[in-house]
Amino acid sequence: MTTVLDTTPATPADDPTPEDRPASWPARATALAVDLGPGLAVIATAALCALAAPADGWQRYLFGGIALVVLFATALNRLVLPHATGWTLGRALVGIRVYRRAGEPVGVVRLTARECAHLLDTAALFVGWLWPLWDRRGRTFADLLARTEVRRVVRPRRDMHRTVGWVLVATAVACVATVGLGYAVVYRPQLAVDRAGAQIREQGPRIVEQMLSYGADSLPEDFARAQSLTTDAYRPQLIAQQQAVQQAGATGNEYWAVASALLTDPPVTTDHAAMLMAMQGQRGTNPEDLKFITATVRVEFDRSADGQWRVANLTVLKKPLMGRDGR
Repeated sequence: MTTVLDTTPATPADDPTPEDRPASWPARATALAVDLGPGLAVIATAALCALAAPADGWQRYLFGGIALVVLFATALNRLVLPHATGWTLGRALVGIRVYRRAGEPVGVVRLTARECAHLLDTAALFVGWLWPLWDRRGRTFADLLARTEVRRVVRPRRDMHRTVGWVLVATAVACVATVGLGYAVVYRPQLAVDRAGAQIREQGPRIVEQMLSYGADSLPEDFARAQSLTTDAYRPQLIAQQQAVQQAGATGNEYWAVASALLTDPPVTTDHAAMLMAMQGQRGTNPEDLKFITATVRVEFDRSADGQWRVANLTVLKKPLMGRDGR
C-alpha cells in the first residue's frame, strides 16, 4: 500500500489565497466607507471647532492636533495594516484585499502610491471611482496606475461586524467629546466675552457720566460716589483731580455720553474692556454763566472682585471745548 503525502503548503486562515474574481463595486465602496468614514467624521468635527477658535489661540492648535492624530490612525489602517496583516478594517469586513496583478501582496510604498493616485479618481469628476463598474478587472484609475487589483478573499474568522460596530461607537463618542471640548474651551469663553461686551456697552457710558458729574451743593457725596466707580489703582488720580476742582472753586458739572463705541484693541475679555466716548455737558449753575462742554475720551474698565465694572483709566483725547449759549 502506497501512502501519498500532500506537499502543498498550508494557507493560514487569515492569509487566504485570492480568488480570480475582482471584488464587487458595492463591497469596495463599503470597505472604503468603513476605512475612511470614522476618521473623516472626527477630523471634520475637529476642523469646525478649530475654525470657531481664535486664529492665534491655543485652542486652534489643540483641535489641529486632534485632527492630525486621527489622520495618522486612518493612514495606519489604510497603509500599514494591509502590509502587516493583509487587511484594513473595511476590507476585512467585506472580504476583499489589494494585490498586485500576479497575486503578490502589496507593500507600503505601493499602497501609498495607490492612495495618492485616488486623487485622480476624484479629480476626474469621480469617474475613476466608478470605473470598476465596467472594467473587466474591476480597477479604478488608481489601480491602473499602481498596477493593483482588488480581489475577493475569505474573510477572517473573527467577528468583524462586532469590531466595526465598536469602531463606530468610538467614533460617535470621539465626535461628541470633541464638540464638548469645543464648547468648553471655545464657545463658552466667547459667550462670556460677548456678555461682558454687552454689559460694557450698556453700563460704561452711565458709569462715566456719574463719575464726571457733580453738583456744587452735593460735592462731597458726588465725589465719594465717583471714587466708588473707579479701581483702586486709578482712584488716587481721580482724587487728585477732585482736589484741584475744589481748590479752583467748584460750581456744577454735568456730563452725558452722546456716542460710544466698544474698542477691540485691546480685545475685550471677561475682565477688561475699553470704550471711546463722545461727551457733552454743561458747567455752572447760574443760567447766565452756563457753559456747554464737548469732549472725547477713551475709557478702560476692569471688573472688580464683586463682579462690578469700574473705571481703570480715563484719557482725554480731545480737550473739553466750552462755549456760552451752545456756541
